[in-house]
Amino acid sequence: MLSISNLHAAYGKVEVLHGISLEVPKGKLVTLIGSNGAGKTTTMRAISGMIKPKGGKVTLDGKDITGHDSHKIARAGLAHSPEGRRVFASMSVADNLLLGAFPRFTRARPKGDIKRDLDKALELFPRLKERQTQLAGTLSGGEQQMLAMARAVMLNPEVILLDEPSMGLAPILVEEVFRIIQRLKSEGVTMLLVEQFAAAALNVADYGYVLENGSISVHGPAENLKTDPKVIAAYLGGGH
Repeated sequence: MLSISNLHAAYGKVEVLHGISLEVPKGKLVTLIGSNGAGKTTTMRAISGMIKPKGGKVTLDGKDITGHDSHKIARAGLAHSPEGRRVFASMSVADNLLLGAFPRFTRARPKGDIKRDLDKALELFPRLKERQTQLAGTLSGGEQQMLAMARAVMLNPEVILLDEPSMGLAPILVEEVFRIIQRLKSEGVTMLLVEQFAAAALNVADYGYVLENGSISVHGPAENLKTDPKVIAAYLGGGH
């Protein structure tokens, strides 16, 4: 479904990704874990068009989307819930969600039943249902994270990129975010998850990749990575 081959990315002259390759099969949840500065968010940005790759290839459902503008990649069916949430603070919760469906309104994506999907998103994220008329900028950090995720779902995408959905959240909200991710997975939503809590990510994922200094150091089924001594030593200790 989503395929990344020999991807290189840089900020100016500083190369961050050194030819990484990974696969996200249809209906599967794949996680990308690694320490701060390893290049995880850069990977997500290069896939979704926020930055232009320096080399390599990104394909979505067999279509080459390498280096395309973000709005064109969204129309192709890739939704990105970015690090830092980036909700539209001066718009209501409901309007943020409808904006996520914008390519469907313009028929750049199959329209489907947007009202039904809005109701489903609000049911999936009950905190948002209670606050759908509230300005997004007045939400708590956890609620804004849920809004960013729900907005991605509203695209009715082929693949969702989730970048650090638990960042800065209280433990009880982290649990709720992962409950929602697990439910999306059970419904067959294809996802690539970047997450600081490696143990939680591997518990919910089908397959995992470990990124170290811009290169994939190890990959395999999530259950195998959970028992890999190097992965345990580097990422699953110290409260993870």
